[in-house]
Amino acid sequence: MKFARIILANLFRKKVRLFLTIGSFAVALFLFAFLQVVWGAFHFWAEATVADRVLVTNRASFLNTVPLYYKDRILRTPGIKYITYISWFAGTYQDTFFGGFAIDPENHRHVYPNFIVPDDQWRAFLNDRQGAIAGVKIAERFHWKIGDRIPFKDTYNGTGDWELNLAGIYRGQRPQDDENQFWIHWDYWNEEAPPYRKGQVAWYVLRVDNANESVRICKAIDQEFANSPYETKTQVESAWAADVVKQFTNIESLVMLVGTVVFFTLLLVTSNTMAIAVRERTQELAIFKALGFSDFALLNLVIAESLVPALFGGVLGLALARIFMPILAKQLNGILPSLVISAQILLSGLLLAVLFGLVSGIIPGIFAMRMRVITGLRKVV
Repeated sequence: MKFARIILANLFRKKVRLFLTIGSFAVALFLFAFLQVVWGAFHFWAEATVADRVLVTNRASFLNTVPLYYKDRILRTPGIKYITYISWFAGTYQDTFFGGFAIDPENHRHVYPNFIVPDDQWRAFLNDRQGAIAGVKIAERFHWKIGDRIPFKDTYNGTGDWELNLAGIYRGQRPQDDENQFWIHWDYWNEEAPPYRKGQVAWYVLRVDNANESVRICKAIDQEFANSPYETKTQVESAWAADVVKQFTNIESLVMLVGTVVFFTLLLVTSNTMAIAVRERTQELAIFKALGFSDFALLNLVIAESLVPALFGGVLGLALARIFMPILAKQLNGILPSLVISAQILLSGLLLAVLFGLVSGIIPGIFAMRMRVITGLRKVV
């Protein structure tokens, strides 16, 4: 702290360069936070999986369907505790993309105990064939409250206009649980579904007695439906989530590649600017040395002058990311889940800012340590 006045005087000697340097660090750390959040969103499903859940989908693609009558044959496999089935639909609500799931109310809560619905709301849902349950995030996004009548148009299946009663709102038990889902009764949805989707489900979800038996159960189910018109692909939930992520691999890779190149370019340019700023003061550092400053005092002085704009810029960039990320999440309308800047991302960003501040200052700082006074004063008139 005893060199604080010297550090500030040197930093504000060229104010434009100081503010540009801080701005560059801010942009770089904003981009870092954005990339981390996007990466986390693409891998959200893998983080939200449970070891004892197994999914049965159509072998051709998880977008294809399997028959409802498979349920009883699947249940013959030893080791299954619960089974439920799900179909998905998509449409528009107030000209905004809207997606949801038609669920089997009888077993859904047993298979997904991490989605918490109050008992009274669940009973209201069961007693209303036009009832619906929404995640807390999608309810907040559309300003829904229990008892609202929710109209939307089915644009995927072409079943026309729907109106549903919001009977309940669920919350996730864990931070990574998806709170953007919207559930309706599968039986009601099946009545209105187009002919080619009647009696069909998107996938089955199983809870098994012992997670260690999941591989055996997967093989047994697939063998049961081998060479049938609807062959199955049965996987533990984590493997299924990895397959979903692969569908977006090209998009994710492109975002990460472009962002990473820009990010490191910004940091390298900023580090170079800091190094130039120190080299411009070679004569001044030589004078400090002649006045009795130790080598380590000069090293600390140079590193401090690099760390200050790096930290200010890093904090500014992360703060801006924290402000704008919820806005981005709202604009995406839930297309990517979990767009949240965690404390871990903020801490990693600060550590990265410190790291690049040290790197940009330590090399010219070592040069200042080793510099001979006569060499540094050579150009002094």
